[in-house]
Amino acid sequence: MSALLDRHGRVATDLRISLTDRCNLRCSYCMPAEGLEWMPSSEILDAAEVVRLIGIGVDHLGVTTVRLTGGEPLVRRGLVDIVDRIRRQHPSLELSMTTNGIGLARMAAALATAGLDRVNVSLDTIDRAAYAAMTRRDRLADVLRGLEAAQAAGLTPIKINAVLMRDANVHQAGDLLRWAMRHGYQLRFIEQMPLDAQHHWDREQFVTAGETQEILGRQFTLSPAAQPRGSAPAELYLVDGGPETVGIIASVSAPFCGACNRVRLTADGQVRTCLFAREESDLRAALRGGAGDLEIAERWRTAMWGKPAGHGMDRADFVQPERPMSAIGG
Repeated sequence: MSALLDRHGRVATDLRISLTDRCNLRCSYCMPAEGLEWMPSSEILDAAEVVRLIGIGVDHLGVTTVRLTGGEPLVRRGLVDIVDRIRRQHPSLELSMTTNGIGLARMAAALATAGLDRVNVSLDTIDRAAYAAMTRRDRLADVLRGLEAAQAAGLTPIKINAVLMRDANVHQAGDLLRWAMRHGYQLRFIEQMPLDAQHHWDREQFVTAGETQEILGRQFTLSPAAQPRGSAPAELYLVDGGPETVGIIASVSAPFCGACNRVRLTADGQVRTCLFAREESDLRAALRGGAGDLEIAERWRTAMWGKPAGHGMDRADFVQPERPMSAIGG
C-alpha cells in the first residue's frame, strides 16, 4: 500500500468527505440569508460511490479515520445506510461526523447502531437570541435536544466547535465553556476562516486565538495540557487545573499546516488537498468512467503530491477559494 504522501513529507491519513452541500442553517459567516444555489443531485456522489471511495482510501491509501461532513450531513437522504455500509466494510475504522446538531435527536440512536463512533457539533452560543441572529434560524432547542440524544446513544466524546464573532458572541465565550464542562462536552474555539460565500471576511474583525485565550483567562485559569498535540489542530488547555480542557484552534493566526494529515473529498467527488486549495482533482469522473480502484488510487496520490506547504493566508497574494465552506466540507 502506497500512502497519500505530499512533496513536503506529510502523509494524509484523515479523510473528510462531504455528503451534501445543503444546509438547514444560514450562518452569517458561511452563507447569505437567502442561501445558495445547491449542486444538482446528479452531481452528488451516490451512496455506492461514497462507500467505494472510502474503501479505496482505507484499502489502498492508508486512510485510518473518516469524518462525514457537509453542508449538513444529517439532511443527506440515506445517511444511516451509508454509515452502516461503511462500518460493515471497515469494522475498525474511526468514523465520526460533523453536524450542526439539528436532527440529531431523531437520528442519534440509529447512527450509533449503524456504526458511527462520535460527533462534532457546531455551536457558537447557548443564548437563544444570539443563536437565532447568527444562524438566522431559531433552532437552538433542537440542537440541545440533539446533543442529549447523542450523549445517550454513546456518540462520545462529543466535541463542540465554536466560532467567536466580535459583534455577536465573543462576550459569551465563558458561558459557553461553563455549559460545555457541565455537560461533559469538549469545547473547541476555532478562528473564523475566509470561507464564506459572500467573501466578506475581514482580517481586522475576526477574533484571534490569542484574544480567545485572553478572554477566557479573565474567568478561568488556563494552563497548557501535557498531552502532545501531534497533528491535532487544537492547542489544549486545562481549565482551572483540570481535568476539563478547552481547545483553541489558530487556523489563521498560527497555522499548523506543517503537521496536517488531512485530505478532503467534496460532495461531487473532487479531491481538495487543503480547505484553501484553488485546484481540485476529479475522482467522480473516473468512478463514472469505469476506472478501477487502483487507477483511482493513483489519481488520488497524484493529487496529494501537489499539496502546497501551507494555506497562504499570510501572503499578500492570498486569494480566497471560490467554493465556500458549505460546498467544500469541513
